[in-house]
Amino acid sequence: MMTSVDTDLIRVLADPLRLRIVTLLARETLCTTHLVEETGAKQTNLSNHLRVLREAGVVETEPCGRFTYYKLRPDVIAQLAGQFADLAERARAAADNKRACP
Repeated sequence: MMTSVDTDLIRVLADPLRLRIVTLLARETLCTTHLVEETGAKQTNLSNHLRVLREAGVVETEPCGRFTYYKLRPDVIAQLAGQFADLAERARAAADNKRACP
């Protein structure tokens, strides 16, 4: 069975600031103010990255008064991890396969 790794999600997570945001949200649900403090990023830049993560389905929002909290969706990360695990298993199974050169 041929499965592919979600390249769009990899592109989303490849950005260092977005990966830092995801790492922070893996520990706790945070609002934008907390994320600005933790990352040192400007609020507008951070908001743009959070929008990308939200549109990719990596995070979800929770309004709380005038603040918006962000929460990591672990099922999305687990699905990507599963795709990599499948890829690694296929590589192990095919370790001795070698195509002959013409």
